[in-house]
Amino acid sequence: MRKVLGVFFFFCVLVIVVSVANPRFLGTDNLRNQGRWIGEFGIVSLGEGLVIITGGIDLSVGSVIALVATALPLLLTEYDFPVLFAVICVLSIATSLGLIHGLLITKMRLQPFVVTLCGLFVYRGVTRVFAGDLTQGYGTGFETLFLLVKGHLFGLPMPLVLLLCATLVIGVFLHRTVHGRYLLALGRNEQAARYSGIRTDRMIIIAYTLCGTCAGVSGVLLSLDINSMQPSNFGSFYELYAIAAAVLGGCSLRGGEGHVLGIVLGTAILRILLNAIILLRIPSSAEFAVIGGVLLLGVTTDEFVKRYAARRRAAQRAPS
Repeated sequence: MRKVLGVFFFFCVLVIVVSVANPRFLGTDNLRNQGRWIGEFGIVSLGEGLVIITGGIDLSVGSVIALVATALPLLLTEYDFPVLFAVICVLSIATSLGLIHGLLITKMRLQPFVVTLCGLFVYRGVTRVFAGDLTQGYGTGFETLFLLVKGHLFGLPMPLVLLLCATLVIGVFLHRTVHGRYLLALGRNEQAARYSGIRTDRMIIIAYTLCGTCAGVSGVLLSLDINSMQPSNFGSFYELYAIAAAVLGGCSLRGGEGHVLGIVLGTAILRILLNAIILLRIPSSAEFAVIGGVLLLGVTTDEFVKRYAARRRAAQRAPS
């Protein structure tokens, strides 16, 4: 929890700096837009965080988002699927892909990096073939569905409300159930967890399945928000944003560490940085450099804090 407090402090400092540099940041329209984007990217970041906690990684979420985002309007406009059935279909596809990843990693003993990297390429190719490499959109007649991104609840954008709900559900699972403790123990030491009687394969499968579901939900929301999906590049680099948000939020790439509140704060920090680039008229070409620099700073700071804490513990245990 101390790490989450540190992330929250950094978030507050960033908000203050950007607000002073450009007061438009605190404008109602800008805050609502940022809340919407934080919600859409935060859900997939939560799923990625669960996988990272296990000591794995999922590089395919951007392509899964693209597959869902192009399949949904196709099912609705070309094949006349009922709205609810179409949404269930695309979410089932995303969940099934996550399940397949988990099975390949646990039953075939393949490396998560290899499995999900292959998924990144395969799902992108399938998306392009399925959509005929044509830009997809919803057109008219789906106003109810668009309320998922355009609507508000208690003044909050609906994607942000959905993120808060997902944070509550995943937070209870990870931090208040025995299975969540199993997941964290698995990330710290998989072999020790297995010898302790934890069914590690099952927990890994659950993590990747939930990650697929989260990617599917984000894909639906992003497609409704943007409403113009090019199969060749929609969702590109989104997996890196999700990983960066999880790491900024305190998830260790070695596994065994992470908190859902930290992941949400990490997502918010990334979106504020992207917004600051626009408001402060920084060239958009510097976007990746800014994000990469902040991510490196966060990881480096975290490593120094860990080493300092380890030295203090060692000094306290040493005989006087």
